[in-house]
Amino acid sequence: MKKILVINPGATSTKICVFEDENEVMRVGIDHDAAEIAKYPHVVDQAPFRKEAILKTIEDKGYKLTDFDAICGRGGLFKHIPSGTYKVNDAVIRDIKNPPYGEHAANLGAYISKELADSVGIPSFFVDPVCVDEMEPLARYSGLGLEGFERQSFFHPLNHKSVARKAAKQLGKAYEELNLVICHLGGGVSVGAHKKGKVVDVNNVKDDGAMGMDRGGALPANALVNLCFKEGMTKADVKRIIGQEAGIYSYTGTKDFRVVENAAFDDGDEKMMMAFKAIAYQLAKDIGAMSAVLRYDVDAIIFTGGMAYSERFCEEISSYVSKIAPIMRFPGEEEMKALAEGALKALETGHWEIYE
Repeated sequence: MKKILVINPGATSTKICVFEDENEVMRVGIDHDAAEIAKYPHVVDQAPFRKEAILKTIEDKGYKLTDFDAICGRGGLFKHIPSGTYKVNDAVIRDIKNPPYGEHAANLGAYISKELADSVGIPSFFVDPVCVDEMEPLARYSGLGLEGFERQSFFHPLNHKSVARKAAKQLGKAYEELNLVICHLGGGVSVGAHKKGKVVDVNNVKDDGAMGMDRGGALPANALVNLCFKEGMTKADVKRIIGQEAGIYSYTGTKDFRVVENAAFDDGDEKMMMAFKAIAYQLAKDIGAMSAVLRYDVDAIIFTGGMAYSERFCEEISSYVSKIAPIMRFPGEEEMKALAEGALKALETGHWEIYE
């Protein structure tokens, strides 16, 4: 039996799990004081603070680092790489300290995993980070042929790939035999075209596609230019607006989808109802676009993520797209299990990808 410690850092929390083979035997969410987090100028500077909290928590639960065969952390904004399980090496640490695509709490998963694992001589891994890139060449074209304006692959591959394999099992086929359109419906949303085991196109949650709960998605280009040059507006202001204050939040004042749904259906709030319908409408357009990428040869459309718990929301999207393919729903996310399974497979086979 292999015992694996899984670490998943969020903005102000760190989730940790212990798995014995594929079985989860412990899960704890560590909440960090936002004021304490704010003291650190860079995300990587939080590592000692979070590492100490992790060590205390596992000790309180009766574990020590020497109990584990491996540690697996969530991957972040590294350079673009294919899907897979990677061993954390010096090249990964280099890119965490100088992140090519920006800072994110997820970057700490691999960093802390390596520090803890190295201290007791066991391997550390990360699996399917947000920078997984399997896009086909045609998908990279944007409307502006300048360097730096290519469409890029940033999404939720850890959960996409996990539910894809679960769906494949239910359909009685291998993931690599199927064409799927997968919609991750969380605080950030992403819709990907899965073609025979690869995500050949995806609506980047940072740049295009449907809006999220507080992120802008695709925006009118000329209006965005005007916002950037509005008097007194700084680059930081614009990034904050489109990355933290846009989407459903900008229309409703809340980042909680449940508040929107309850107000729309229970209280008859017209503004909330329009926001509810608007995000469903945009997601349906994304599903249509990704179905076109697959030439409408789609085995299933899959809803996953927190908002997939809402039957009304899934039904609203389905009312637009159900004629394309059967709908499957896997609410929530299985990121921790997916991380553990990736590490377990690496330990059992002795094979993993090399980050260079």
